[in-house]
Amino acid sequence: MAYRLLLVEDEVGIRVALEDRLLAAGYQVVTASDGTEAFTRATQGGLDLIILDLVLPGKGGLEVCHELRRMGIDTPVLMLTAKAQLKDKLEGFSMGADDYLTKPFDVAELLARTKALLRRSTAWNEARANQVYEFGNLRLDTKQTTVWLSGKRLDLSMKEYDLLHYFVTHPRETLSRDELLKEVWKYEDRPPTRTVDVHVGWLRKKIEDDTKNPRWIRTIYGIGYQFVAQ
Repeated sequence: MAYRLLLVEDEVGIRVALEDRLLAAGYQVVTASDGTEAFTRATQGGLDLIILDLVLPGKGGLEVCHELRRMGIDTPVLMLTAKAQLKDKLEGFSMGADDYLTKPFDVAELLARTKALLRRSTAWNEARANQVYEFGNLRLDTKQTTVWLSGKRLDLSMKEYDLLHYFVTHPRETLSRDELLKEVWKYEDRPPTRTVDVHVGWLRKKIEDDTKNPRWIRTIYGIGYQFVAQ
């Protein structure tokens, strides 16, 4: 069965050209030209990936992505934007985007990133085994994809869950940023980004009692991080 994508782009020429290339690559494609229409289509379900332009009439791409994540919709989002500054990319990731592609881009790269996101998402879903990891008052259930701390369920994004899952399955190992980018984000080459550090910071805020003196995720200066199983 072909993957079903939602392509959100307000410029007609770009939207039609991208739709043609995605269809030629074997994907089913649904389109939207503004944020409100995109949000409506995304909440109807049945999507495997959302390709979302940042600047849209009415509701912007960041707002759409953020609202979807708040509703618990974890469909992977590939954000398209003309904004190339790191702070803009970090803002996109903070709103729940899974990847970021800066305009102008080569369609071949878009197709490659689309394929990588779909592969990662499929693997993530297939990896949901009936397995529970427990470390003290921290509990991760892979079948339910839930995390509990002292009996309280935590609200984690898909990427925060993926990162924590990688940590708990590699306890006491010193994990470099390069390894985390490759294994959690599936980057082949390390991009100039603080993505790992930013996500670790968000994760610490949710699972640590004291982020300045973390119990679970410790910084190994000059290398990366280590999950301390207790």
